[in-house]
Amino acid sequence: MLKIQDQGVCLIKGVPQPAADVSPDAARENTMAYQILRAHDVGGDKDNLRIRFDALVSHDITYVGIIQTARCSGMRAFPLPYAMTNCHNSLCAVGGTINEDDHVFGLSAAKKYGGIYVPANQSVIHSYAREALASCGSMILGSDSHTRYGALGTMAIGEGGPELVKQLLSNTYDVAAPKVALCYVTGKPKPGVGPHDVALSLVKATFASGFLKNKVIEFVGPGIASLSADFRNGIDVMTTETTCLSSIWETDEEIRKFYTIHGRPEAYSKLSPADNAYYDCMIELELDKIDCMIALPFHPSNAYTIHDFNANAADILAGVEKEAAETFKKARLALRDKIKKNGVQADQGVIAGCAGGLYENIAEAAGILSGRSTGCDAFSLSAYPTSVPVSLALMRAGLSETLLEAGAILKPSFCGPCFGAGDVPANNGLSLRHTTRNFPNREGSKPGEGQLAAVALMDARSIAATAANSGVITAASDIAYEADYPDYVFDQSVYARRVYNGFGNPKPETELVLGPNIADWPKMQPLSENMLLSLCAVIRDPVTTTDELIPSGETSSYRSNPLRLAEFTLSRRVPDYVSRAKAVQTLEQARLAGEKPHALVEILALFGDADALLGSTQFGSCVFANKPGDGSAREQAASCQKVLGGFANICYAFATKRYRSNCINWGILPFTLGEGADFPAEAGDYVFVPGVRDAIMEGREDIPAKLLTKHGQKDILLHISGLTADEKEIILQGCLMNYYAARSER
Repeated sequence: MLKIQDQGVCLIKGVPQPAADVSPDAARENTMAYQILRAHDVGGDKDNLRIRFDALVSHDITYVGIIQTARCSGMRAFPLPYAMTNCHNSLCAVGGTINEDDHVFGLSAAKKYGGIYVPANQSVIHSYAREALASCGSMILGSDSHTRYGALGTMAIGEGGPELVKQLLSNTYDVAAPKVALCYVTGKPKPGVGPHDVALSLVKATFASGFLKNKVIEFVGPGIASLSADFRNGIDVMTTETTCLSSIWETDEEIRKFYTIHGRPEAYSKLSPADNAYYDCMIELELDKIDCMIALPFHPSNAYTIHDFNANAADILAGVEKEAAETFKKARLALRDKIKKNGVQADQGVIAGCAGGLYENIAEAAGILSGRSTGCDAFSLSAYPTSVPVSLALMRAGLSETLLEAGAILKPSFCGPCFGAGDVPANNGLSLRHTTRNFPNREGSKPGEGQLAAVALMDARSIAATAANSGVITAASDIAYEADYPDYVFDQSVYARRVYNGFGNPKPETELVLGPNIADWPKMQPLSENMLLSLCAVIRDPVTTTDELIPSGETSSYRSNPLRLAEFTLSRRVPDYVSRAKAVQTLEQARLAGEKPHALVEILALFGDADALLGSTQFGSCVFANKPGDGSAREQAASCQKVLGGFANICYAFATKRYRSNCINWGILPFTLGEGADFPAEAGDYVFVPGVRDAIMEGREDIPAKLLTKHGQKDILLHISGLTADEKEIILQGCLMNYYAARSER
């Protein structure tokens, strides 16, 4: 159970107390979060931080684009440890040689610039970072939204690729000084309750309200001592789904043990808040009151206890079916068909990735399945250990044998089940997964082609209990089992033999190996005096995820080719978007070539002297969504819009800082509307923003504009708040690459 307190508290001698007669700004410095942030802040403004990180991590969906951007911006060597893992495209067979071409490129870049290269199926990104890079009091930046190592004493942040580019060019991560939320942990989990149960309870309690948005969560309290390192890591990685900025936990002997096991005892130090630390809000997390959970499609916050779900399955699944019908026009979910006399029948169980594939989760699953069977009917169970060292430990402990005997399948380290590139169920299938997300299409279906399946998130323990019950959804707390397994033993020789570690030893003579699908970014124009926007997508959903902006799954094969990947933009949400954006881009290209496209002249004439405006007005596409950007950190959610000639997004609020940052770094203006402001637009309407370049240069945050619909013109007020000096310059130059190119010419 969680209790939410939306007011300041102080931690005095380890106990939360009302914040009376305290200066929040001064006492916030006593938190672990600010002790670490101040140690990494190289700026002089206490309210606006300029952070330099200790290490970077990327996977094979993102590192090619990052390196291509950085080298075009003048990078000569990696100035800090940069680990590139190959865990997203390693088993995805779409695209011919494309995936392995990216891996060969990554190894050549690690040699040339002095990086760390983790071969395919050796480890998923966050496992390697925990095992080899995390340390108490450090900070890591990753180009994956689930970059979270707070349980190990490392403040980690997931951002889009351009933010890593800045670090590779020895620049800074700029962020307003964040608020800090106290998560005060008490009690001890009940038997059968695992980290995903706790995490889903936390996400359910905080996501919808935005309670933790852009805050740092600080985990403190006597209940932490009852949790293993794996259990803590399993909760911590899911804090991303609350939309928080980062996380940090108190460290203790359990974390000292973690670092000792991994051969890095020097990485441990004791972290705890100083006395009288101030927190802007508090969550009381009572571990002993958490039950086994299930998160129904299409978000981790759509969570229920498994007992409540089973008691009300017809009504709950009817709600999921209704949402699916409203979202997808060519596909249908009939999940109530899964309700049988003995319960709700699932089709598949998967334990995988940075949340599920940990040693302890899989060992617990083996304990539940020991002497039992997954059955010989439709239900199947797969487990993906999070790294080769974890696979070896499971094998040496006899746990792999137990799982295989029960009918489970063990697979290589791979993130695919988290984003729709592995274990795709049949149409109308229901897959239970201990992975991070269950957004639409995260199971790999293609609703535009009439295919649709569903993912529900559950802890590995309850997935194993369900498997032991032939796929009938079952809480692990309802099944008797013993999980008596050996302590984890990490074999670091695996990495010593296979991981290329060239940090500090770049070999500039190395030639980058560029496969035929690895392409440079197209030329992008600086911001012009005025802007005319064609609304090529208008989405009224409460939240629009990055998966909808650029789908995950098989599209990941084209991450290294900006033009090819852009063809998938909004393809599963607004199928006409790409053709509309291309039509706008064609007119803009004609304008830049000195032509006077009749269609463009006609529109500009509605706002003034068309001939005068033609030479000073960019014409680009625009996406309107109520609240875009929840989900993945991958920059392509923004860069694909820009590649197609997108110049702005308009919304009421951005779901995450990372998506807004991605837009800025690609020169897409992040316009917002005032709360409740009327925006009666449809796809095909236009927004004219006069004097937009001067407004950005002068730092004006309120920018008058005109909305043109079939009903006529309407004055609207757009807002851009809190741009840093660098962000203004990036937008003025047209994108981050242009910004660096301009600096190098000075």
